Amino acid sequence: MSSYKDKKVITIGIVSELTGLSERKIRYYEERGLIFPERTKRGTRVYSFMDVEILLKIADKREEGVQTGEIKKDMINEKKKSDVRNQMLRGQLNAHFKMRK
Repeated sequence: MSSYKDKKVITIGIVSELTGLSERKIRYYEERGLIFPERTKRGTRVYSFMDVEILLKIADKREEGVQTGEIKKDMINEKKKSDVRNQMLRGQLNAHFKMRK
C-alpha cells in the first residue's frame, strides 16, 4: 500500500510555494536527475509530499555549497544503503519465522 506522501498530486506552483524554490529551480533539479515528477495527460508536472521533502533537503545542501552532482551521488548511495538494510531485515525475518515453524 502506497503512503499519501508518495502520491503525485501537487502542482509545481504549490511545490514552489511550499519550498520557497522557484519553478525554474525545481525544473533544474529535475533536469539534474534529483527529482522525478510525473506528468498528467496534459503534460503538467505533479509532485508528491516526499518530493517536497527531498527538494527541501536539496535546497539545504545547496545553501551549504554542495554541488548537484555530489547531492545526486549521496542520494544514490543512501538508496543503496536503504535497499541493503531492507534486504537484511527481510532475510532476518524470514530466517526467524522459518525457524519457528
